[in-house]
Amino acid sequence: MSKAVLVGVGALLLVAGVIWGGQGLGYIGGSPMTGQTLWAVVGPITALVGLVLLVFGLRGAKGRDASDR
Repeated sequence: MSKAVLVGVGALLLVAGVIWGGQGLGYIGGSPMTGQTLWAVVGPITALVGLVLLVFGLRGAKGRDASDR
């Protein structure tokens, strides 16, 4: 998988997970997800997966020179 795709998907999952977690915990209102335990659990898990993908994509992109491509 392309490093740019990993970074993009990771960032998207990280942001979505933080939003879902905030809604589930009641910090972000105005949604049927607000105050729901499911989203308080799914959000941080999604954010963690996104963070792992983001870090993996960024670490793989650094430290390479032209001969490694």
